[in-house]
Amino acid sequence: MVPLLLVAVVLLGAYILLTQTLFKRAKCKGNAAMSGKTVIITGGNTGIGKATALHLARKGARVVLACRNRNKAAAAIAEIETQTGSTDVIYVHLDLASLKSVRSFAETFLKTESRLDLLINNAGLVADGRTEDGYGIEFGVNHLGHFLLTNLLLERMKKTGGGRVITLSSMAHRWGHIDFNALVANKDLGTGRYSWQFFHAYCNSKLCNVLFTHELAKRLKGTDVTCYSVHPGVVRTELSRNVGLWQKIFIQPVAWLLFLDPETGAQTTLHCALQEGIEPLSGKYFSCCEAQEVSAHARDDKVALKLWEVSEKLCGLG
Repeated sequence: MVPLLLVAVVLLGAYILLTQTLFKRAKCKGNAAMSGKTVIITGGNTGIGKATALHLARKGARVVLACRNRNKAAAAIAEIETQTGSTDVIYVHLDLASLKSVRSFAETFLKTESRLDLLINNAGLVADGRTEDGYGIEFGVNHLGHFLLTNLLLERMKKTGGGRVITLSSMAHRWGHIDFNALVANKDLGTGRYSWQFFHAYCNSKLCNVLFTHELAKRLKGTDVTCYSVHPGVVRTELSRNVGLWQKIFIQPVAWLLFLDPETGAQTTLHCALQEGIEPLSGKYFSCCEAQEVSAHARDDKVALKLWEVSEKLCGLG
């Protein structure tokens, strides 16, 4: 009886510790007006993106769901309209695994929309494979597609004024590394058919997100457009839909017990979108609705600049 009691106490203690650290919750308190403003959310038809879209639509924003799957987008729009009463949520096709699709999306948006107040680079995945352009799927979708999208839309954001670019990263960036020689040679930052190999590639792509935001903030100095990278928490989403069966068997029970739901996972994104007065923190990394310090390799000026320049070449910019 005593050993069982000790085990129960240890498990309870571990649960409390995890929910106060790795799985800590936070609540967005920002309340900036959104009526009349236009928002793009990549991957806005599911998970954190949909939860973000629902909240911003409820506040009166015009929300553009930029995603691949038309049917999922239609279902998300119907749900958002039912819950918020908004009739100003639209779908525009975007496949971040295709630079041609990114350019097509930007061209369509710039022709049909007069303003852009928030660009939320939300979409991401953990998977193996290649993009339409031959890049590693995680590098291509998580970083390169968003890099091109942001650059194509920046002038519209500057013209609108006061805009924010929010890019979802992850605490996984801590374990990331950027090998530029491998990137040039293989068009990838990691490859392999085993889950641990493409998880490492995911970490590398999330480091790209933080460094991209770091460099973008420098380039936005002198404008009133700001940018932030975000760790949403460990959230139950479709992020790992491409992992193997045995990983899902292991992950699902843990996810049910500890992982945050998408609405909770959207809180730090919403904080960066709605909290007034955070403009001096442009370029910073946020977690649990607070700016957090990152390790030296995630704020390395030289690496951030080189990543930007290499990304420009890969996208055909400049």
